Amino acid sequence: MKCKGKMGRVYHFLSVAVISLVLFSCNTADSNNTYLGQTPPGTKPEQFAPSIVNTDSIEINSVFNHSFTELFFTRIINGSFVIHHSELVDGKWTAPQPIQMFSNQEANSVAIDPTVTQDGKTMYFLGISPEERSRKSKPNIYKSQKVGGKWQLATKVGAPISTDEYAESYPVVVADGSLYFTSDRPDSFGKRDIYRAQYLGDGKFDTPVNIGPGVNTEKGERSTYVSSDESYLITANTYSDEKGFAVSFKKNNKWQRPVHFDLGEPLSDDWIYFCPYVSPDGKYFFFSKRLSDPPKSGWKGVTKGEVYWVKADVFLDARTGQ
Repeated sequence: MKCKGKMGRVYHFLSVAVISLVLFSCNTADSNNTYLGQTPPGTKPEQFAPSIVNTDSIEINSVFNHSFTELFFTRIINGSFVIHHSELVDGKWTAPQPIQMFSNQEANSVAIDPTVTQDGKTMYFLGISPEERSRKSKPNIYKSQKVGGKWQLATKVGAPISTDEYAESYPVVVADGSLYFTSDRPDSFGKRDIYRAQYLGDGKFDTPVNIGPGVNTEKGERSTYVSSDESYLITANTYSDEKGFAVSFKKNNKWQRPVHFDLGEPLSDDWIYFCPYVSPDGKYFFFSKRLSDPPKSGWKGVTKGEVYWVKADVFLDARTGQ
């Protein structure tokens, strides 16, 4: 009987060990599959999902929904900026497909810089409809609702967010549904400033408020990311002499002056660095790079657009400087 008891304990130990090993293997596989099965980067930037997101086309601005079941990015197709998405279905990611945001799918339009609410049902983005693009109108903020598992045609977010007179761009939705975005409104300090509009519910927003001179400067701010809990924000140094990105942490409900952080590799003078984003789990920093020929021709002369990722340590370490 004693022998049988010992053997029983041995078998029990082995069973627990095997189950633990299986669960560990499953967790490891799920962890890798969270990011399209890609091997996570270290402290040096790497292209994200080559041949899936990064192809011979021009791609920019990858973001996930908060449950890591849908990925979005923008690809330029025949002159149009088109948001694409891939979904995690039965443990496998679908091939990226375009999302139709405007009824006139054949005409040139802009749908870029998506940001998704925590429930995954509303997407905001920088948009220029075909009609607006033909009139060379300034960009506005649009939204699309996910109904029955399908993203619907987009509608413009009304006043006081979008305007006819000024440009609104780079929307970022935070945990309570409020929106951060950039605009060249009259009370801006520079070319464009960062604003925050409190969400009031039922699709409505309060009057946008300039977040202040601690972050906004006379040079202007663009290409912004704000964490869901609004504890930090990251801006691209679009107008600065120092390329790359800067991070501002919030202290006592006040944004601190942004601190430039090292991306972990030398920055090229030929590329524009923009579209900062942090994965919902806070582990990785994503950004995009754009190359134009000639160098100052902007989007008209763009020849390459690529998405990169790197461990979030690159900007979290900058907290000691604030």
